[in-house]
Amino acid sequence: MNETATHKPRVAGFALFTLLLTAAFVALGGWQLQRRAAKHELIAALTERLAEAPVALPPPAQWAALNPARDEFRRVSFTATYAASPDAMVYSSGSAVRKDASGPGTWAFLPARLSTGEIVVIDAGFVENTMQERSVEDRAVKKLVTGAPVTLTGYLRFPEQPGWLTPAENHETRLWFVRDHLAIAGALGWGAVAPFYIDLEQPAPENNIPRPGPLDVYLKDDHLQYAITWFALAAAVLIAFAVWVRGRRRSDASP
Repeated sequence: MNETATHKPRVAGFALFTLLLTAAFVALGGWQLQRRAAKHELIAALTERLAEAPVALPPPAQWAALNPARDEFRRVSFTATYAASPDAMVYSSGSAVRKDASGPGTWAFLPARLSTGEIVVIDAGFVENTMQERSVEDRAVKKLVTGAPVTLTGYLRFPEQPGWLTPAENHETRLWFVRDHLAIAGALGWGAVAPFYIDLEQPAPENNIPRPGPLDVYLKDDHLQYAITWFALAAAVLIAFAVWVRGRRRSDASP
């Protein structure tokens, strides 16, 4: 068998591999562009919702129809009474929607009862502390539970799902690592709660612990850079293949 014939299957195999690798890189680049478009739509929607004036909290009959895509971050205002139940801490390494909570700390979660009897979970604000330290938060939360109704303004939020690397909760210290208020309520015996929780904007306690506040959108948007990287890798693979083929042809043409 002649040497040129032997090279043909090798070239064809390398060409197929190059084609598949290039297609994969182009697909990844396109996926990043799609994510970029979706991120921009999300930023626009959230910016609009966060800028709106607060509306009345939807009545319980409408709660089942609420969903994150349409209702997350909508500002609401209502009156409730903080319940004298065990509170929970949710550890955070920083917030993507609170510029004043960029460092590690915990969010104070506790239940509040509406005048109609339903329970809504409140994220009462940020506490700058180590994730195992409860003393600061315990004292602050106790001051919130006065037994008197209070008018609260905040944002509708929905439970997060834990990831593969999310640490398990610590029931002894009432410490969680994901904002799943439904799981927290079940573990701490708060009873049936609304399918959403409230990210509190105001009022703030006298010492500002826990610290509520307005939300802002500054989501990271690196998708264009990632897309360019994937497309550049696709081009590099094609160029490398072309150089290799050219080198093989020169080699075959040499006496």
